[in-house]
Amino acid sequence: MPLLTVRELSRQFDTDPVFSGVTFDIQPGDRVGLVGPNGTGKTTLLRIIGGQDHADKGEVECAATTTIAMLEQHVDLSAGRSVFDEARQGLAHLYDLQAESLALAGKLAAAVSPEEESRLHRRYDEVQTELHRHDAYNLDHRVHAVLEGLGFKADEFQRPLREFSGGQQNRILLARLLLAAPDLMLLDEPTNHLDIAATEWLEDYLSRGSQTLIVVSHDRYFLDRVTTRTLEVFNGRVSAYKGNFSSYWRQREERMELARKAAERQAEYIAKTEDFIRRNQYGQKHAQAKDREKKLERLDLVETMQEMQEVPMSFGEASRTGDWVLDAEGLTKGFDPGKPLFQDFTLQIERGERLALLGPNGCGKTTLLRTLLGELKPDRGKLRTGSGVKIAYYDQQLSSVDPELDAVEAARPEERLDLAPAAVRALLARFGVTGDMAFQKVGSMSGGERSRVALTRLCALNANVLVLDEPTNHLDLWARQSLEKALREFGGTLLFVSHDRYFVNQLATSVVVFEPDGWHHYAGNYSDWLLFQKHRDEELAAQKRATEKAAAERAASSGTPRSGEQEARERRKRRFPYRKVADLEADIARTEALQGQLQDDMANPEVQRDGKRLHQIATQFEQVQQDLARLYEHWEEAVELN
Repeated sequence: MPLLTVRELSRQFDTDPVFSGVTFDIQPGDRVGLVGPNGTGKTTLLRIIGGQDHADKGEVECAATTTIAMLEQHVDLSAGRSVFDEARQGLAHLYDLQAESLALAGKLAAAVSPEEESRLHRRYDEVQTELHRHDAYNLDHRVHAVLEGLGFKADEFQRPLREFSGGQQNRILLARLLLAAPDLMLLDEPTNHLDIAATEWLEDYLSRGSQTLIVVSHDRYFLDRVTTRTLEVFNGRVSAYKGNFSSYWRQREERMELARKAAERQAEYIAKTEDFIRRNQYGQKHAQAKDREKKLERLDLVETMQEMQEVPMSFGEASRTGDWVLDAEGLTKGFDPGKPLFQDFTLQIERGERLALLGPNGCGKTTLLRTLLGELKPDRGKLRTGSGVKIAYYDQQLSSVDPELDAVEAARPEERLDLAPAAVRALLARFGVTGDMAFQKVGSMSGGERSRVALTRLCALNANVLVLDEPTNHLDLWARQSLEKALREFGGTLLFVSHDRYFVNQLATSVVVFEPDGWHHYAGNYSDWLLFQKHRDEELAAQKRATEKAAAERAASSGTPRSGEQEARERRKRRFPYRKVADLEADIARTEALQGQLQDDMANPEVQRDGKRLHQIATQFEQVQQDLARLYEHWEEAVELN
């Protein structure tokens, strides 16, 4: 049975409808990616499903008990509340049950009459069953885990919300929503304020769970890892596809090709039929011609799929530089004394290289870009610029384009006042800013349109080194693909920061990664770095095991007294008896099955009517949980030490 059904939904703001006749179902466990160009109504559709907007026609059907919650981008939070207290609101009902359980235990101890004791026991068992059902015994730990996963540090948990930026507050809202775990979760650009590490954590969290969700995102890597179905919103209609974004992309191409071929075959059939009718409408085959004419009149024309037009983008030819464009030696920069954001940065960027900077928010990527540009003076170190180098910078705040100017004026850099308005309009057209849009004030444009004006200005500088800070932030999936293509065709050098891993994979020839022990330079793109990281971790783990084994063998053969660390390691080894990993996994599977059966039993109405039996099952369930926790620890030890 569907969790939610959308029937013949229509919504209209101006003369043309945003969408019309939209119909689809959401099944329990579906993780749906909602995709389509900017302005096609994705957020409007989410808001209607979430009850924050209304449809002009149609209806959204779901059970009265179904809970639906949406991640909102702009919400007024209680400024005095702490990060932890705001996030724990997602589990407020479970915290209330915990408090009620403690209160009931006190009342039971003080009960004087059998009737009161029986009533309190019934309610206590009901509360315990609900707590068991939600595994609600270490709620603070769950809140901590989600906040840490989304990039908050433990020392930030008790700080008031007013001390955090808008982006950080949006992350707190996301934490609250994840903890609340509604029946249907609606996520509108959930990765907007997350760095790569937090985005990867969110992907794992959502893909491992059984949560039903609809997500709007321009992060293709995220959609590929999280979603199992795709709904495309385009030209006022919604089309359904199986699988994640990459699967949707292939299927759409296949559908377009099939529709095109079907239309061609039908056009050929119509042409032949019309030719037959013309040649025979007055001859002996007049009746046949008349019959075919009637069939043509009743023929339903095959509808071809409209191709989504990619935004045209081109940076033109790049003039040649020397063999290297930037040479950094020992660069160090920080704003707090004794706490550099990066130090001893030494790297020579070669002509034609496409270098991506990766790392968590606040690690210093933008500061490094501005230092390499000469906008910030390093605390230490030297920077040289190669011969023939001309740099153009795209900043993620889009401060290079004045919101008070129209697109033509804003796209013309101060260095190129010789450019005539017609020439600027021709450049704007390269980036999809055409017609009346060219004379629209930048401040009234959408984020994607402002981005394209800023890219046009970049192009007008005729630079051969492009430095880009989050260039995809406001672009939809199709504009991102166009930008990737334009940058691949650009013959100059590229230095960029991006949280869009798909974008990095398409462009980067090398990456600089800010890691806990400092910055590191790797050849290849994001996927290459992940593979290197995996191999490095495996090698380090193997080296550790080999070192420990060799030390143990030397100690055993020489009779050398063991150090305190060695003895502690031996004690850890003796915590559980030796067992094969496969045997432990089999026990875990059986115990998890028993846990599931007990959960089903506690949800059984017949069991719930039998207080004594319910209490016995709840007690057994608690014991099974403890057994399972020990098995997990035993398994982890066996994996590490066997």
